[in-house]
Amino acid sequence: MAVYNLGSIHADWFYKVPRFPVNGETIPAANCVSGLGGKGANQSVALARAGAEVHHIGAIGGEGVWAAEQMKSVGVDVTHVAIEIAAPTGHALIFVTPDGENRIVICPGSNRMIESSDIKAALARAQAGDMLVMQNETNGQVEAAKRARARGMRVVYSAAPFDVAAVQAVLPHVDLLAVNEVEAEQVAAALDVPITALPVAELLVTHGPRGASWHDLKTGETLTVPAPKVVAVDTTGAGDTFVGYFCAGRDAGLPVAECLELAVAAAALKVTREGTADAIPSLAEVRSFLAETPGVE
Repeated sequence: MAVYNLGSIHADWFYKVPRFPVNGETIPAANCVSGLGGKGANQSVALARAGAEVHHIGAIGGEGVWAAEQMKSVGVDVTHVAIEIAAPTGHALIFVTPDGENRIVICPGSNRMIESSDIKAALARAQAGDMLVMQNETNGQVEAAKRARARGMRVVYSAAPFDVAAVQAVLPHVDLLAVNEVEAEQVAAALDVPITALPVAELLVTHGPRGASWHDLKTGETLTVPAPKVVAVDTTGAGDTFVGYFCAGRDAGLPVAECLELAVAAAALKVTREGTADAIPSLAEVRSFLAETPGVE
């Protein structure tokens, strides 16, 4: 089948800092580099590198053609990435400390100017059983989810960056909700229900260096996979890598346990590399990493 991703595209600017500054403080960065990012672009690249057929729905500014070309170079279909002349390509400022932790500020730009007609056109060729993946860095999630559901597609939503109103609006149209531990608690608190009673069929929760869990909220089944022990140099994009790999596995019809294992390993391998989309590993690299990592399989 195919995966359609309504997702953000960013120019990521990375600053290596000795620590995060406190209020009113200025500190020097060791260096500054830029590259392709955005939760949407990251997930599309992860999907493609995991072997899925992925069609990206999004928007860039006139100066952002390089981003679409880079996505295309790894196998992402960018037919439905519009060039928005009224706004620049979104960008992110990412501060990374020596232990790999990060703090991020984003400017949405063209990511919040995706046209309804572009969403409609992109999903017009989707078939029942295809998948729609979304995050919370663009406009149009509710419309896209409704259209996808009407076509018999499965809808996957990453509730990040977390926003109560956005989550409440789209959740009735979601099949699989993907969150980290903090986001899971935020969603449950916003809806005033236990995490295990969220109104979705499936819940995917990442636990950072402790792995991830998948929950079938209809049957109560839960699967948990621990993460390989690695030395993190940059955790930016790890969650996106995880979601992309998990969705690619599900789209390929792999057992949930194998999807989790591949996704956790891909995220673990990603954090050993600097950068975002550029640092996402290929499926061959992930399988080799699993084979070479003691105690993982």
